[in-house]
Amino acid sequence: MASFWGIRDRRKRDSSGGETPRALSVGRTPNSGPELVLSEDEKSDTEDQEETELGVMEDQRSVILHLISQLKLGMDLTKVVLPTFILEKRSLLEMYADFLAHPDLLLAVTAGATPQDRVIGFVEYYLTAFHEGRKGALAKKPYNPIIGETFHCSWEVPKDKVKARRTAPPAPVGHEHPMADDSSKSYKLRFVAEQVSHHPPISCFYCECKEKRLCVNTHVWTKSKFMGMSVGVSMIGEGVLRLLEHGEEYVFTLPSAYARSILTIPWVELGGKVSITCAKTGYSATVTFHTKPFYGGKVHRVTAEVKHNPTNTIVCKAHGEWNGTLEFTYNNGETKVIDTTTLPVYPKKIRPLEKQGPMESRNLWREVTQCLRLGDMEAATEQKRRLEEKQRAEERKRENLRAAWRPKYFIQEGDHWVGWDHPQRLQPGLWAECQHHGWPLP
Repeated sequence: MASFWGIRDRRKRDSSGGETPRALSVGRTPNSGPELVLSEDEKSDTEDQEETELGVMEDQRSVILHLISQLKLGMDLTKVVLPTFILEKRSLLEMYADFLAHPDLLLAVTAGATPQDRVIGFVEYYLTAFHEGRKGALAKKPYNPIIGETFHCSWEVPKDKVKARRTAPPAPVGHEHPMADDSSKSYKLRFVAEQVSHHPPISCFYCECKEKRLCVNTHVWTKSKFMGMSVGVSMIGEGVLRLLEHGEEYVFTLPSAYARSILTIPWVELGGKVSITCAKTGYSATVTFHTKPFYGGKVHRVTAEVKHNPTNTIVCKAHGEWNGTLEFTYNNGETKVIDTTTLPVYPKKIRPLEKQGPMESRNLWREVTQCLRLGDMEAATEQKRRLEEKQRAEERKRENLRAAWRPKYFIQEGDHWVGWDHPQRLQPGLWAECQHHGWPLP
């Protein structure tokens, strides 16, 4: 039986009649031969990527001041070369994967008994997704992905941890690392991300759990601008959560991010109004990430409101901090508090570097990451320059040949990006179901 997302199950019988280890063959791409992703090669991620909580050093401050002197308010920073010491040790593609550190909450959305339960479940997951995407409070910048760069990982989620969130028991105190070595007792959530465009810089990611008949397809264009003592990054694009069992699609947008106090101790906050909508059920949500006022006020505040549009009924309100405590109030009078700092964190499963392809994020950036760990900024800058110059040279070559770049896993349809090689990405039954209902494929 075919698997989801361009990965074909190549399970074979050995001479004794048993099954050989499963190999996952990623669909053939326009730019390279098929990659082989062995599920048994994936191991729980143990790499420490916490960033050092230090302020800007004096020599670094002078570099930033020199850079600022050449910038104008509102200037687009997409093509500006920023100093290496502001980099964190991971690619932007991996940062998107880290937003899925609570996969039990995402998988629980489809367990909701009613459309109202499901939209509220998704809002609860959405509000808890951002705090693990940041590695500490210090404002550092992930690597700009190279065009063609990819990132693969997965999560094993124990089945007994996936419950409808409105009836689930309170989360245990303290960070857990739930594990499920027995695949029959767990759900597998798979993730693939790819940098599909250089100008503008567009990233796509897709994740799915075939057992829960759930998938998410997202495309994001990051656009940064200079704001004086801050840098703002707009996340342009949208994602779609599909619950195939219910025939529902939840279209969502993403907040902007701001690096504040870039000359002293830089810190990050989110800001802006985002939306979540489900056309089929008539439910929608508005989520507002509040930036800190210039004088007074709290940081990291967020408010949300879930509405049933046909009846103009508010069914849920939420407020709190996206990296702290969130309080939910439902229209039946019930309330619930979620402390994001005590939610179980599920480690990614990722193949070791020696098993990764040359364009996979950790392998591609390994020299830069190693230099950053050693504190050798000069060597890190040189390794980063080599990668970026190689990208520019390949871009010039394509221009001379008038050959457009064709991504591996995604294709562009209008303003959206969707998975490439559709018929091989869904199980035959789900493919037919999508065709029958006229649903756009993930």
